[in-house]
Amino acid sequence: MEKIWLKHYPEEVPEGADYPDVPMFYFLDEATSKFPEKTSMIFVGKKITYFELYDAVLRLANGLIDLGVEKGDRVSVFMPNCPQAVISYFAIQKAGGIVVETNPLYVERELEYQLQDAGVNTVVTLDLKMLFPKVQAVRDTVPLKTVIVSSLSEYLPFPKNVLYPVVRRRDCVPVERGEGTFLFKDVLSTHPRRDPKIAVDADECAVLLYTGGTTGVPKGVTLTHKNLVANCVQGFHWLYKAEYAGEIILAALPLFHSFGHTCCLNFAVYAASTLVLIPDPRDTKDILENIQKHRGTMVPGVPAMYVNMINYPGLTRYDLSSVKYCFSGAAPMPVEVLERFEALTGGVILEGFGMTETSPVTHINPLTGRRKVGSIGLPISDTDCKIVDLKEGEREVPVGEEGEMVVRGPQVMKGYWNDAEETGKVLREGWMYTGDIATMDEEGYFYIVGRKKDMIISSGFNVYPREIEEVLFEHPKIKEASVIGIPDEKRGETVKAFIVLKEGEQTTSEEVIEFCKENLAAYKVPTSIEVVETLPKSMVGKVLRRKLREPQ
Repeated sequence: MEKIWLKHYPEEVPEGADYPDVPMFYFLDEATSKFPEKTSMIFVGKKITYFELYDAVLRLANGLIDLGVEKGDRVSVFMPNCPQAVISYFAIQKAGGIVVETNPLYVERELEYQLQDAGVNTVVTLDLKMLFPKVQAVRDTVPLKTVIVSSLSEYLPFPKNVLYPVVRRRDCVPVERGEGTFLFKDVLSTHPRRDPKIAVDADECAVLLYTGGTTGVPKGVTLTHKNLVANCVQGFHWLYKAEYAGEIILAALPLFHSFGHTCCLNFAVYAASTLVLIPDPRDTKDILENIQKHRGTMVPGVPAMYVNMINYPGLTRYDLSSVKYCFSGAAPMPVEVLERFEALTGGVILEGFGMTETSPVTHINPLTGRRKVGSIGLPISDTDCKIVDLKEGEREVPVGEEGEMVVRGPQVMKGYWNDAEETGKVLREGWMYTGDIATMDEEGYFYIVGRKKDMIISSGFNVYPREIEEVLFEHPKIKEASVIGIPDEKRGETVKAFIVLKEGEQTTSEEVIEFCKENLAAYKVPTSIEVVETLPKSMVGKVLRRKLREPQ
């Protein structure tokens, strides 16, 4: 591989190294030293320079250390896309901690599970009603030692920062200092802008991103600094026309999700680019306005985002001609959507593939040359891929034959957090077994045709049937339940639940959906409920989901 990163960082890395043997935050140090006045982030019109970002990162890092965070401690970032999320991410790493990215859509039971599983002792969050009260509710059972709370108004431009507490007061809750609760702004103002210089090895864990496994139980994916850096190098190498310190990346994808985490957050800092933060990926108007206003050049997204944009009323009022590159993943991209979006912008959409366990990118269609719509493209630099038989996973199958896709490369995870058994199932002799059924054509392009696991991908999020079924089983009127994914124009897939009622019971779809809303994040809630007399089962009593998918 041509060592493109050496153009920018030649002096710090041993000769002959394929990837810089440095922690992820090294690139924030470099971007700040070279471009201190360059805009690092834009949030609701507020521009934050690399110097201002770095200043806040160092102050928060020192604050975390003073509050007891030690090397290797897990610290949760529980918030949507906002400057505080970026600051916290790098500050935790600077303090020697491990970032635990936590979905802000989690309900209490989901939050409690993740914090307990990761052994989190510190949470950084916002004073929003959808966030801080949930943290308070689980403090005794986790238990948490420290909670740092910020407000969105702290990083809004004038006069929005003044009006926010008045206009959005219903969305926020009062936060009192003391008993392990601290204000984000106080921590920054009372600590110095001094690099703590905690020694961090590139092979150490940088972040835990939670996903689901074959059992449906969420597992922490251990990604090292080297994993994250490698995926940035690979992406920059693949997107060879990208301009160092010259791209404007739209972060509508959630930063807590592996796609947004690498392709927006990490890639932007690695390439000394500007990150435009979009708090709500469903706000199509906000996305379009920010592309136009800030001349966004890179717009990573899931197909549903592009569908929403091309169908937005008044789309022609927006100038999207600045868009050059888009990465699309998590669901198949419809041909008509790709062609129309490219015609509107003049940019290109590159379909690819990734998973949380691979940092996440393993495949992308080439920037120039032959792109194949419907294909996830080719393995990226230094990534090997093959299709093996579905039974044993040992025999490589011929071209065109279906099998399980397995990959290996520097971006593959270290393993699952404290779960050697599950790690051993997917990491075998250096290969990552993806659980995806795929084929490869004569030119080496790969195609996903199904999933061994019954995972559902809704709006780019992994949804695992068992987790939803366990909630349905808790409903007092439901005897049995099974869940499948069904096609959805906007989400890619949505959740459908089949339920068997207890004898003599009656219910409505609305009642069941409301019950699910109380116990599941919004994207996991079934949109369709079908009451059946029995569920199709095998001789050993296993529910046959394929039968549920068949047309009735």
